Order: sequence, then structure tokens, then C-alpha cells
Amino acid sequence: MSGWKYAFALSKQQVADAEPPGTVRLVEHQLHRTRSGRNEQEDHIELFPPPSRSPADPLNWPKWRKSAILSTMGLYCFVANFAVAALAPAIPIIQHQLLPPKSLPTLTHLIAVTVLMQGIGNILWVPLANTFGRRPILILSMLMCTLFSVWCGAATSFNSLLAARILQGFALGPAETISPDVVGEIYFLHERGRALTIYTFFLSGGSLVGGIAGAYIAGKLGYQYIFWISTAMFGFVLLCELFLVPETMFDREAQLVLEQHPSVTGDGSFSDEKANVETIEHAVGGNNGASSSGPSLKIGLYRGEFLKHLLGPWRSLAFPGTWMVMLHYGGLLGGLVTISVVGPQFLAMPPYLWGNNVGLLGLGGFVGCILGGIGTYFTADLLVKRLAKKESHGLAEPESRLPAMFPALFLSTMGILMFGMCAANPSPHAWAGIMVAYGMVGFGITQIPSIGFSYLMDSYNAISADCFVMTTIARAIVSFAWTFFIGGWVDTAGAALPFGIFTLIMGVFALMTIPVWLLGKRMRIATSGYLPKHANH
Repeated sequence: MSGWKYAFALSKQQVADAEPPGTVRLVEHQLHRTRSGRNEQEDHIELFPPPSRSPADPLNWPKWRKSAILSTMGLYCFVANFAVAALAPAIPIIQHQLLPPKSLPTLTHLIAVTVLMQGIGNILWVPLANTFGRRPILILSMLMCTLFSVWCGAATSFNSLLAARILQGFALGPAETISPDVVGEIYFLHERGRALTIYTFFLSGGSLVGGIAGAYIAGKLGYQYIFWISTAMFGFVLLCELFLVPETMFDREAQLVLEQHPSVTGDGSFSDEKANVETIEHAVGGNNGASSSGPSLKIGLYRGEFLKHLLGPWRSLAFPGTWMVMLHYGGLLGGLVTISVVGPQFLAMPPYLWGNNVGLLGLGGFVGCILGGIGTYFTADLLVKRLAKKESHGLAEPESRLPAMFPALFLSTMGILMFGMCAANPSPHAWAGIMVAYGMVGFGITQIPSIGFSYLMDSYNAISADCFVMTTIARAIVSFAWTFFIGGWVDTAGAALPFGIFTLIMGVFALMTIPVWLLGKRMRIATSGYLPKHANH
């Protein structure tokens, strides 16, 4: 049963006992007799998703291969965000190096359009990955990133550089949609939070390291070297993807059916088996992207239904969890990108006059990123397992992860406000407040997306990639809007008003967590009918 009226008519006990998509039996309580004759409870973690017996199943791959895939996806995100963010602290330098010179608000468009296309491009990238597999799309994306980075470095005019940045942004799209889905496909539910924390640390670390290094690279070598260094890093990640990342798309449900029902005769006990046996055999043999002997590095997979995959992301808007995560991520990254763009400009002016050292602003964000990553690593999966053990039925709920976000939401929201107040009131020591404020936002940018992405994977596993598309689109639109207008707005109104409004918007987004935390399971019951019948991608 599903539907809003039905879900909110259930009693608390009925909701607690329900098992809608996203609710899984994670802990098995067992009694065993000790030598003294007493019965003691022993808890066992159940593996979810349940792995098949196939060595091609990504859940069965050895630890070293999973670590290699996680590291490669993390490096992909690191380099992608480095390439986007390294230009921000270099803008005051680019104003003098790029001829004919452009105004600072105009030069910020080089970042705004890249961020916008990084999100919008996923409208195409994710349907392609769902149709042809993760591996070929990741390789194509990285090849395009490398080529467009070369164009950026070779561009001699503003218009040429702007066009190259637009295309580079489009090519960078899979870093924040397909990459986390790949990570989710190789780890079990009770491991996924920590894995995504590592991924998110790389994701946010790229922006922050780029923000530190960009001004030094541009000041010492020229701004073009930002793109040449990015090209070298893109090439390295491309080699890693070619040799270390097999196809992770695997039709586990079809494989499990084949293992449980190796032959279908008569009516059978499994519904529609006789009608679907040929389809199932085809899916297991051809859709895994790997042979039965284990993971394969072949490139080539086709699942069809491209138009259906193209429309899928928009259908994910029917789920409240998608709205929560995409607004969190959009508002938070919008604040981070905006600070990274205008912060160096403030520090380049009196009373600071930091010159090429304006990139040191990123140290505050980097320290916050590390602290947020450490906190999330130890709490992301801990809360899920702890609450599941307390429940008599051993059920794990995605909403049990959400309290880990509360401190980060508060700190990052207040960090945006604190930055605006310090920037609006310059003094010889106000730089310290600017650095701390950036660190508070950096703390959130590691913790909030990692918990949010885990929540989407847990709640809507079958369509998590589609949910990621909407989160990146929201992030792109908010970041683009704030970055595109922030330069002129700060010039005319000062820093306090824009960042005060940004704080208000982020605060409203943060408050959305409370109804999802309290009523999220009822919402999942209400919308369960909108999800595909299968549990995997």
C-alpha cells in the first residue's frame, strides 16, 4: 500500500513495523547459550544489498579493487573541482594578465558558467550512463575534460576562454553524479556512509586546494598554467579509469533469480518467471558489464530505454528526500563558491593587501573540511547500526543518518553570515573572522553531502543516480546565480546584505531536515508506489 492519506493514517507502531523501500533488516538478533547456561543475545550485521554468488557482482570484488575504484572516483572529483575553483583566487591576477583587460565582475563569469554547465550537463550524462554503463561514460567524460583543459590553456582571448570553460564544465558533470553512484554500487549499506565520506572529502578538497593554489600558480607562472596542471591531472585520472575501474552496473536481481530458479518449467513459484526467463538470462549474460569469471575492463554495454532514462531525473522530484538534499547541497555549495570568488578580492584590497597570498583563504576551508570529514567518517554508519541494534526487529532506517547533519547545517549557515559581517567591516584583524567563517562552511561541505547522498542511496536505491542529477542541477543553478550576480551586488550594496540574504535562504533549506527526519518514513511509505519494482539500478 502507498499514498499520502494511507501513510499518515498509520499508527506509530504500524510505521515502525513497516518495511517500505529504504527500510532494511540490517541486524539479526540471535540468542546463544553460554557455558554458564545463560542465554545471551548476539547481533549479526546482515549484508544489504544481498550479494549474488557471481564473481562479476561488484559487492563480491576484493577490498583492493574497491579501494582502487573509490580512490579513482575521489581523484576524479578532486581534479574536477580543482579545475573549477583554482581560477577564483586568480581573478585579480587574470585581470592584469588577460588582454584586453576585463572587469572583475565579468571575469567571475569564467567560474559561474563552468559551475552551471557542470550541473546542467548531467541531464544528458546520467541517462547515457544508465543506458550504456558507467565505464564508457566516465572515460569519455575524462577524455573531454583533458581536451577542453588544453583549449583553456591555449586560449588567447576572453571569449575563447569562456567558450572552453563552458565545454569543460559540461565534461565535468559525471564527477558529482555518476561517481557517487559507482561508489554506492560496490559497498554494502553498512559500509556506504564511510565510503561516501572519503569520496566527499576528495570532492570538497579539490575546491579548497584549488582555492589555495590558484593565486600562486597564476602569480608565479601565469594563469594558463592552472589549465596545464589540470590537464596533467586529468590525463592521470583517465589512465586510472582505463586500468582500475571496471563496469559496476550489475543486474543483481536477475542474477539472484537465476541462482534461485536455474530452470523454469510449468507455472513456477516465481511470478512471471516463464515469461521473463529469456530476458533474465539475457540480463545476466549481457548487462553485467563483466564476465562470470570476475570484473572486466571491456567497454561496451547497452540496456536500452534511453528516453525513459532521460525523463527519470525529473520523476525523482516526487520524493521529498530529493528536495531536501538538493536544496541543502545547492545552498551550501552556492555559499562556498561565492566566498571563494569574492573572498580573495577582499583580501587583495586594503587593509589586507595579501597579493599572491589571497589563496591562503582556502586554508580555513581546508581545515574545516578535514574536521568535517573526520566527524562524518565516524558517525555516518555508526548511527544506522546503533539504532538498528536497539530495535527489536533490527530494521535500519535512512532517517537515522540525518541527525549527524544538524551540527554541520548550523555551523555552515552561521559561517555564511559571519563571512558577510567580517567582509563588510574590514579591519587589520578581520581576516581571522573571514578564515574561520570559510572553515565553518568547509565543515559543512564535507559532512552534509556525504550524509545526504547516503540518504538518497538508502531511500531510493533504484533511482539514486537520477536523484543526484537533480541535486547537481540545483547546486549549479544556485551557485551560478549567486556567483554571477555577487560581484556587482557587493560593489553596490556591500557584503552584509547579500550574505545576510544567503544566510536566510540557507537557513530555510536547513530547516527542511526536521520534517524529513521526523516523518521521513511515512513519506517513503506514501511514495513507495512511484519507485521501480526492482531494488537495484
